[in-house]
Amino acid sequence: MLPFIRSDLARFTAYKPHPNSPSGKAVESSIALDRLDTNESPFDLPQELKEKLAWMYQHALESNRYPDGEHAQLKSAIAQYVNESAVLADAGFTSANISVGNGSDELIRSLLIATCLQGEGAILVANPTFSMYGILAQTLGIPAIAVARNPDNFEIDLTAAKLAIANEQNPPIRVVFVVHPNSPTANALTTAELEWLRSLPQEILVVIDEAYFEFSQTTVASELLHRSNWIVLRTFSKAFRLAAHRVGYAIGHPELIMTLEKIRLPYNLPTYSQAAAAIALQYRHTLLTAIPQILSERSKLMQVLTACPQFKVYPSMANFIFIQLQQDAIALETDSLNKLHQQLQASGTLVRQISNGLRITIGTPEENARTLERLLSVLSG
Repeated sequence: MLPFIRSDLARFTAYKPHPNSPSGKAVESSIALDRLDTNESPFDLPQELKEKLAWMYQHALESNRYPDGEHAQLKSAIAQYVNESAVLADAGFTSANISVGNGSDELIRSLLIATCLQGEGAILVANPTFSMYGILAQTLGIPAIAVARNPDNFEIDLTAAKLAIANEQNPPIRVVFVVHPNSPTANALTTAELEWLRSLPQEILVVIDEAYFEFSQTTVASELLHRSNWIVLRTFSKAFRLAAHRVGYAIGHPELIMTLEKIRLPYNLPTYSQAAAAIALQYRHTLLTAIPQILSERSKLMQVLTACPQFKVYPSMANFIFIQLQQDAIALETDSLNKLHQQLQASGTLVRQISNGLRITIGTPEENARTLERLLSVLSG
């Protein structure tokens, strides 16, 4: 290792966005490749919206000029959308409540810098969950304290979480990260979990990641109006079909948002990405019409897999499902999950192997049909 690199970085493994992608001849070129491993939308932007973006790039966007570093127009449009989607109609959010990031990852990193650097704090996560919370914390030298989840329903072990926060450790837990609904397990926060989050002191920042809000239609956004230590993260990468553009946003107290604005890099979001997000919001009713179809496909997939005695299928409030093998229902070797995953990949279906299970993104009807066919074929073989 180079002598000027931090010694602790040698122990870290970089996040791999597509750890299950085939390489070499893992998948024959003649086989349809179904990418159901990253929770993206299976549907691209409609052609007319792509043409609008292309027109803007050719006639309205200046490549020789820096982007709008304040994201003024986009923030205003996001605030309007948040007000529409909050439980309380016309909740009153403005641009002062919004910070825009190069994906939610940048916002997570900024929150860590704002709260925990220089030995001032640690974070708490409940595994399994989105791994970037822990990864980003560790790269900044911030301790990440992990508690478990109930293996039957993936609810947070609240007893362990309360003990971790009560423990007089140095540094103290300064931030709690939760996903609503969680990834990779697709379960929403329960009433008990929400009550626990509400009980946390003002000295602890509660980060609630609502990346899959448009699918769950469950949000805590209205609570931000009277909880200055809560912040919600959302993204355009899922329901809005803009994964390639890397646009995330945070909703929170104006003072916290102002702090994030101090920390983020200038011109962090390219002009083209800002334009794409603005168009997506303008045509949101068109883009979000795909959600009922995705939810219907999710139900079909879950119904078929639930009927298979080899699988345990967990409830889902997101655009993916999480399944595990029933070890008592089939004669399996210890590496059976690896074999199942590899055989699916070889047949052309990419899913995410994680937390002793498989996370399967809901695809198009054709992709889902092929996935079921391949899964059942592997099992029967």
